[in-house]
Amino acid sequence: MMTASARLIYVYDPMCSWCWGYKPSLLGLKTQLIELFPTLAIDYKVGGLAPDSDMPMPAEMQQFLAQTWHKIAQQLGTEFNHAFWQECQPRRSTYPACRACIVAREFALESEMMLAIQQAYYLQAKNPSDLDTLIEAAESVGIDKTVFVERLSSAEIAQAFMKELDFVHQLPIRGFPSLVLQVNGQNIGLHLDYHDPQTTIDAITKAL
Repeated sequence: MMTASARLIYVYDPMCSWCWGYKPSLLGLKTQLIELFPTLAIDYKVGGLAPDSDMPMPAEMQQFLAQTWHKIAQQLGTEFNHAFWQECQPRRSTYPACRACIVAREFALESEMMLAIQQAYYLQAKNPSDLDTLIEAAESVGIDKTVFVERLSSAEIAQAFMKELDFVHQLPIRGFPSLVLQVNGQNIGLHLDYHDPQTTIDAITKAL
């Protein structure tokens, strides 16, 4: 039986390549949930893969992530612009992109911002660790540049982000992306199927 307090939490990082690979399944899942459980709230929460850093990404990490992109493309058919690794100076820093998504949440544009950052990163070979890329993404979803920059650097957003990280770390997850169903005071970790959202639908139906 559906409870008023039930909600589905999607934990992601906008610079997580597996989150980009999961995008089609997530869209399918949301479409089915709207039909099956129209009152089920869906919350997005950022996970924060890598702290703020101005240091170039180590060569070993670059090689590992480049191989991961090829692996995801092979397994899921996900599109990547592999020229990123030649055209950009990667940094192991996803916190700025996470904070950008929290800013967008204030305008009810979080999912749009997430997608804009992902497209810039994975398709356009732009670096979301850089402020210019985040500004361009914000403007593309309709957020004023001046307002966005001010909010992104504000103490309120920094505090909200750290609070969100504390919350996410208490959830039953092992990485990103993750789905957690909150129902009757319990947090239930759900299996993600990158090919078919029906697996997750079945788990949610059983829990509710």
